[in-house]
Amino acid sequence: MQTATMTDAETWISIGRIEDIPRQGARVVTISTGDIAVFRTADDEVFALADKCPHKGGPLSQGIVHGKRVTCPMHDWKINLETGLAAAPDEGCAARYPVRVVDGMVSLSLMVE
Repeated sequence: MQTATMTDAETWISIGRIEDIPRQGARVVTISTGDIAVFRTADDEVFALADKCPHKGGPLSQGIVHGKRVTCPMHDWKINLETGLAAAPDEGCAARYPVRVVDGMVSLSLMVE
């Protein structure tokens, strides 16, 4: 998942096949503004967040994926993969990026939601 190519009017990049992302794991895509963590759940749903915990900037891509959340490896914050929001009582939000899977190929939009 290292190489990114532009598609769809320069807003989506192809980042590889869904099989390139381990179930309940993540892969990192590096762009000019920083790293994006692309997660795959046990149910093969794919989500993308800035690879930076809103608490202390820990690498979310190295966290544990459980359900539709990832736990930051640094301080155990739980971040919702659908919204980017930290679970209460913690507060904060990781930037979300649109992602789509078509015919097994994963594409990522660089437009932050």
